[in-house]
Amino acid sequence: MRSFDHVRARTVEEAVQAFTARPGARYLAGGTDLVDLMRLGVERPTALIDISRLPLDRLQQLPDGSLRIGATVRNSDLAAHPLVRRRYPVLSQALLAGASGRPGDAATTGGNLLQRTRCTYFHDPGKPCNKREPGSGCGALDGVHRDHAVLGHSPHCIATHPSDMAVALAALDARVELYGPEGARTVDLTDFYRLPEDHPERDTDLRAGELVTGVVLPAATAGAPSAYRKVRDRASYAFALASVAVVLRVGDGLVTQVGLAFGALAHRPWRARVAEAALLGEAATPAVFASAVDLELAAARPLPDTAYKVPLARDLALDVLTRLAPAPAPL
Repeated sequence: MRSFDHVRARTVEEAVQAFTARPGARYLAGGTDLVDLMRLGVERPTALIDISRLPLDRLQQLPDGSLRIGATVRNSDLAAHPLVRRRYPVLSQALLAGASGRPGDAATTGGNLLQRTRCTYFHDPGKPCNKREPGSGCGALDGVHRDHAVLGHSPHCIATHPSDMAVALAALDARVELYGPEGARTVDLTDFYRLPEDHPERDTDLRAGELVTGVVLPAATAGAPSAYRKVRDRASYAFALASVAVVLRVGDGLVTQVGLAFGALAHRPWRARVAEAALLGEAATPAVFASAVDLELAAARPLPDTAYKVPLARDLALDVLTRLAPAPAPL
């Protein structure tokens, strides 16, 4: 039995102070990921800074039309919220495709963003994993890697990020609000996550002691046609083999706005910037969609057991793009 301190914070400032004063501390909200990792011996915190009762559990429409989501808003509440379902349907769909039932009732917005990879080598302290123990090696490279990355991976790590929600947020141009010892700051969600490179143990660009306080969905993507689709091994409560989130506006037959992100293909939600650039201003046709997605996926470097992910992701993206595009007017 490993002992640890438990501190229940009353304010964001108090939480950050308590965290900073205790080396080896971790923030605790819903605990759906952290507690599992503690049971496995992957996480061994000296203290848990409980933020579950901070006033971060609200959704607020801001004066500029954007929507702010507090870090401790529960996944199930967020998925069901009328503003989210009406203005950002891709986010509601992604949340419903993730955890359901009791996990969804406990999991929080901030915790979902910060969940760790589901790689079996990371979850087993008896196996080599550079993400868990830098310098120990990546057991998945020459081992079981069917669920692993095809984009952005390195010789040090081929794990994927497991979140469905983060993929939708990437396509929506979401921003992450943070508070730490140096004060508050906001970063684009796509800049929040890191690729593994030489330091796979660092999932994000969080600074020491920083706490996620909220996520902001911009007005620019509100109300745009959007959708999320996911392929998995079983019908419910399974992580994606590949997923895609799309935000698409079309005017006069041309793509006027597009956000495209893939899940389960990389260390982070993969924002398809190459495909987006190829789509913007072009005709919203299946041929144009296929050409743009192929340009994006040309960067894929699949391993022997992950090669199936490339055509799978392509088919998913083309299906969602085609379904969102309005049918051409009859001649």
